[in-house]
Amino acid sequence: MISDWFIQFFRLFFPKNCESCGKNLLKGESFLCTDCLYQIPRTKFHEEKDNPVNRLFYGITDITYSTAFFYFQKASKYRTLIHKLKYGGQKEIGIELGRMAGREITGSFFDETNLIIPVPLHPAKKRIRGYNQSEMIAKGISEITEKELRTDILLRTKFTETQTKKNLEERRKNVGSAFKVVKPEYLNGKHILLIDDVVTTGSTLIACADELLKTENVKISVLILGFAVQ
Repeated sequence: MISDWFIQFFRLFFPKNCESCGKNLLKGESFLCTDCLYQIPRTKFHEEKDNPVNRLFYGITDITYSTAFFYFQKASKYRTLIHKLKYGGQKEIGIELGRMAGREITGSFFDETNLIIPVPLHPAKKRIRGYNQSEMIAKGISEITEKELRTDILLRTKFTETQTKKNLEERRKNVGSAFKVVKPEYLNGKHILLIDDVVTTGSTLIACADELLKTENVKISVLILGFAVQ
């Protein structure tokens, strides 16, 4: 009770704001206000096997299931969450959104997965950023789903340029041969849930999946936080 009173007193002078809209948070609210939490544009793709994310991989690589937690639009106030996670040092946003995504997929066909692997960053880029944003999302998902998280199996061995202004062909060429699997014996019989923050064309995920699928008796499913729409 004393601790709760102190937090409320502290917030009178140092209010905590919603990471999406900037409004002061109320008691019981964490990083999003109730309005923003309610209005997150969830895709519900985990409820249908044939969805826009899965179609990105048709005829290119063998992905079992795919989903995205919410729609990612440039004009959306939720775009700031991804920006703060990737470039603002606020890794707790990724963990909390990962928890939300984990709750969303629980009870769906994603329960079939048994190993979580985030899309890795190149070590040099990770040193610059301080952490891998996809790993933070994966931590939150792992916490809720109680599935094993491994960051030491899929490695990024090629430092690639940003994908932002590249077309589809340039994106695929940019990430070609960028990933390497170590300890492939550990993957035998695994159904991997591959985690990324935002997808537009799926080029990075395709490169990761292709490398993972070089190991026999492996299945790959994909969960991304934000599905980019124009």
